[in-house]
Amino acid sequence: MKRIRMGLVGPGFIASHHIDAVRRLGNVDIVAIAGSSQQSAEKKAKEFGVGRAYGSYRDLIRDSDIDVVHNTTPNHLHYPVTLEALAAGKHVISDKPLAIDPEEAQSLRDAAAQAGLANIVMFNYRGNPVVQHARAMVQSSDIGAVNFTHGYYLQDWMADAGVYSWRSDPARGGASSALGDIGSHWCDLAQYITSSNIEWVLADLTTIVPIRYSAGASRQAFATNNHDPANSMHVPGEDLASVLLRFENGSKGCFSVGQVAPGHKNDLRLEVCGRSGSLRWLQEEPNELWVGRYGEPNLLLSKDPAQLVENARRHARLPAGHQGGWADAFFATMFDAYEWIRAQGDPAAKPEVTATFDDGYRVCCVIDAMLRSHASGGVWQKVEYHATHLTSPSPNVLDETRIK
Repeated sequence: MKRIRMGLVGPGFIASHHIDAVRRLGNVDIVAIAGSSQQSAEKKAKEFGVGRAYGSYRDLIRDSDIDVVHNTTPNHLHYPVTLEALAAGKHVISDKPLAIDPEEAQSLRDAAAQAGLANIVMFNYRGNPVVQHARAMVQSSDIGAVNFTHGYYLQDWMADAGVYSWRSDPARGGASSALGDIGSHWCDLAQYITSSNIEWVLADLTTIVPIRYSAGASRQAFATNNHDPANSMHVPGEDLASVLLRFENGSKGCFSVGQVAPGHKNDLRLEVCGRSGSLRWLQEEPNELWVGRYGEPNLLLSKDPAQLVENARRHARLPAGHQGGWADAFFATMFDAYEWIRAQGDPAAKPEVTATFDDGYRVCCVIDAMLRSHASGGVWQKVEYHATHLTSPSPNVLDETRIK
């Protein structure tokens, strides 16, 4: 099998998981890493065992040995890095959210479509085989017509006012904080499982911790600092929100998102209620799917390959009783992403699990509608999503001879 060569821009927290998943693939070479400076890039390259280090993402993108660019930079750099990578003919795997606003996200979606390149957003919870089985149950009407989708995504890592990171800075993280960071995951998962898009929203946002304390130079995710008044920072973005939803299929929904809920570490919960059954999945208990019925016993469906639909079974690589976790779902998402890259981004070859830039753009539109709803005093707002008008993509400049 010919080997694919990748480079990564932004070697922070999530980058290590990209590198781990890519190495598990076994048929991808990690060529280079680009950081905010040559010194920091060299340090990370040594830490990850990568041969080349660049102090500029432009230098990495210009490297002719690289076929795929992983963009794991802070949110405000998603647009320029990804756009330049596409212009250079590189496939792109981007962390979420795709961009800091719908305009940038739409531009990236259209640029990727025009270039005919593989374009992936890492909505990695799709990669859990139990989630894929839940989607198949909805599609086969196993629970009847969906009428209600609800849940939450709660964390507590920002409960301490001494926690400050670039995500709290609108110039780097975007106008939304909790919704853009983890609410984007919940919304994509809800749309993926139900096969229906969120069309209208009514949102109530709040900032529980409006003053945080920065250590000055520290802007890393999960950085904890002393409560020194001299380093106090006003935080405008929401850290708690509740939203009512209306889906395209006519069903209703609601969810809450927050990063200041003590005791909740990475507590994503999503339930889909249909006319004849309900499905519930908890990220912190990822190997089970609760199936609720009326007039008959409820059950817990375990991650047993023999019990899963075919599309889910291909990602349940261990026998029943061998538990899979967050990193396994992340790897499954990466596995399918590289299957599409190996197919040179052919739309017909895209795996069902893979989230594209169009999916990323749609979620950006959903989050933007929530911000508009809250800003208008709590009224319903329509998700302003615009379909692409591209009819035929340009030929992919990365032909098969470049992958070796």
